[in-house]
Amino acid sequence: MSLVEIRGLSKCFGSNIVLNNVDLSINKGDVVAIIGPSGTGKSTLLRSINLLEKPEQGTITINNKEISFTTKSSKEKLELRKNTEMVFQQFNLFKNRTALENVMEGLMTVKKLKKKEAKEIALKHLEKVGMSDRLSHYPRHLSGGQQQRVAIARALAMEPELLLMDEPTSALDPELVSEVLVTIKKAAQEGNTILLVTHEMNFVKNVATRIIFLENGKIVADGTPKEIFESPKSDRLKDFLVKIHMLENVEYSI
Repeated sequence: MSLVEIRGLSKCFGSNIVLNNVDLSINKGDVVAIIGPSGTGKSTLLRSINLLEKPEQGTITINNKEISFTTKSSKEKLELRKNTEMVFQQFNLFKNRTALENVMEGLMTVKKLKKKEAKEIALKHLEKVGMSDRLSHYPRHLSGGQQQRVAIARALAMEPELLLMDEPTSALDPELVSEVLVTIKKAAQEGNTILLVTHEMNFVKNVATRIIFLENGKIVADGTPKEIFESPKSDRLKDFLVKIHMLENVEYSI
């Protein structure tokens, strides 16, 4: 039985259908990377799963509990958000809180933990992402890579069933990308279930357990990195991989 089952997820912006009846199953411990051209609904898929966007239809089942994406129940929305955590492109840290306070915040306000327990958990996760020497620093005193590592620690501290990552390195200078990718790789190796949108194809190839190719709001291909990069069956996927220089054994014609 899958940890997460998404069925019939559809999302429109006006007359533009961004997600078209998407079905997706995710097993515990999967690292699923979503790839595809810009504007094809990758980020919208993540935001819809976390109800940051409101889909027109669809359901999500996490640990055998089904919730409609169109629910008006505050209890169900909270239940869904307790089981999912999002890491954003732009970090979204509280500017007036230190690194430690940023990680503690959700533990105290959402999980209702006492300050002492929240601090112990936050310290553990900040140490895991290599930020134990920046506990008292505010976001303005941290590099982009450091801010993103704090954001990842904040998400992991909540112990979500599904960790959503929306292009977590896209806002970083190239020299800072690797430190965040190493942090994500460690999270994957620890068994966290991750759904990730990224353009870092070499990282996807080496860390993801599955890759989904999304185009025009539909899943066009779904397979292992080996299947996707070495034996793509879809002509559109082949064309995409050629353009981003990731298709192996390409036959060039002049």
